[in-house]
Amino acid sequence: MALYDTMDFIPQCQNLVWLGGTGCGKTGLATSFLVHAIHRGASARYVLFAELIAELYRAVADHSEAHVLKKYLKADVLLIDEIGYAEVEPVQVGLFFTLMQRRHKKKPTLLTSNLGFSEWGSFLKNDHLTAALIDRLTEASHVINTKACVSLRARLAEDP
Repeated sequence: MALYDTMDFIPQCQNLVWLGGTGCGKTGLATSFLVHAIHRGASARYVLFAELIAELYRAVADHSEAHVLKKYLKADVLLIDEIGYAEVEPVQVGLFFTLMQRRHKKKPTLLTSNLGFSEWGSFLKNDHLTAALIDRLTEASHVINTKACVSLRARLAEDP
């Protein structure tokens, strides 16, 4: 709650990472942080990981990588939701790493993923970049592990 109340992660350029199973409220929590940041005057952007990866791929085709990266670098707070749902090509991994590298310790990024860090290599398919990315993310981040949470969707389905 202190992170939400103070929003100190923004001036300290710290990331927030929610990891855990489906239906545990990661997206809802991350979105509430994003909206709260907007109410406090920050510029913000939300993107699904799959959409970001697709946009980066199109950017390679039309040579607009710098423009696309600039769009995501510009936001004071960036939320990348559902990391790990999309398989990525090597060029996309490189551009995603570039984005995260350039935001590192400069602007906070909020991330959600159903996969633990140990599983990120399975979709990024580049062990060296995966290790470097996770190293940067965990260096200046608050990692919120919801692994032990039970799906809220399952609970809601049980209630008549």
